[in-house]
Amino acid sequence: MNIEQFSLQELEVVSVNAPTPLLPETVNYTYPISPKDAVIAAFEKKAVWQTIGAETRIFTPRLLPDNIARGFVLESKPFDPVNEGGGKDMFGIDWEYVQVAEGSMVKPGAPLLADANEWTDKLVWPDIDTWPWEDSAKANNGTYLKPDLYNVVPIMTGWYERLISFMDFEGAAIAMIDDEQQAAVKELFDKLSDLYIKIIDKFLLYFPDINGFQFHDDWGSQADTFFSPACVSELIVPAMQKVTAHLHAKGLYGDLHSCGQLMKQVPNIIAAGWDSWNPQLHNDIEQIYALYGDKLLLGAPCSYDADASKDEQRDCARAYANRYCLPRKPTTFNTYSAHLLTPAFWEELYIQSRKCYGAKNVKLKTLGRNIGEILVADKFLDL
Repeated sequence: MNIEQFSLQELEVVSVNAPTPLLPETVNYTYPISPKDAVIAAFEKKAVWQTIGAETRIFTPRLLPDNIARGFVLESKPFDPVNEGGGKDMFGIDWEYVQVAEGSMVKPGAPLLADANEWTDKLVWPDIDTWPWEDSAKANNGTYLKPDLYNVVPIMTGWYERLISFMDFEGAAIAMIDDEQQAAVKELFDKLSDLYIKIIDKFLLYFPDINGFQFHDDWGSQADTFFSPACVSELIVPAMQKVTAHLHAKGLYGDLHSCGQLMKQVPNIIAAGWDSWNPQLHNDIEQIYALYGDKLLLGAPCSYDADASKDEQRDCARAYANRYCLPRKPTTFNTYSAHLLTPAFWEELYIQSRKCYGAKNVKLKTLGRNIGEILVADKFLDL
């Protein structure tokens, strides 16, 4: 497919995206390729326009107990987190939905494990074959899941966050640095990876339009990372590599959702095999992009005054695109800046990002699970 230079005809609006907890109302233009293929193109460092999240469909079905426990269910059947959220996760750990925080937390004070070495005796591993896969597939395939969108499945509780659920925060933090517990932690994380791989394969079996997975594993506070890079490299990275290698072998992409001040941990995120990461805004994203933007698809931020005029919003969008929409070093729009996607800003961002990313000869073919092979004209230089 030959993607020409931007044309004003592309600004014809074909549909409107209703607002979500993550995005304001946005419009879909007459795109030269599908939204799904635009996301894939960005992962392949051959972006066509600046993706903003509206191209992605998040899928967290009820069939996975963690999604109910965490109060975050997105599927064809509506979900009320206040009345339905909370309860037991896949390991039987009890979570409580906190309405003011719009999320869940483990009921504290009675951790399952006092010592990480106890996990082999005390953990009851879930039997994922008993989950209602077929019923969920009938309800969501072709309805909630759309073949023209990039469908991504979040796994709400990753490795360190799972350890916190077993031990409470203080116990988990100590286990990560205690010489007498570290071997057990590493073995536990490895077994968790095996479980996650089985869950991934079940999703791929029952939901053919899935394109990627996102794993949640917070590593820091606003001030700093919880533990040293050496600790993460030793205990967490090998377990993550096992999962990301499996994703890549299936023609899928892996996104890490990890909150906190993680500048020190970015090399570990890359070493673990993640394809993308959306940093919180208290990170020095400008520096992270300069150092690592060619290795990791980053969520690039933006800011402008609340009373900015439409012309000022457009100026900001053009400046943003000129900085972050480089042909061989693309980004996606940072989730934490999503409130800035006004109609004027989004229109100008689309226009300028199309110009910055340039014309392309895009050849899309099915390889494994609809991964796009994208060929770009030789005239573009590495940046």
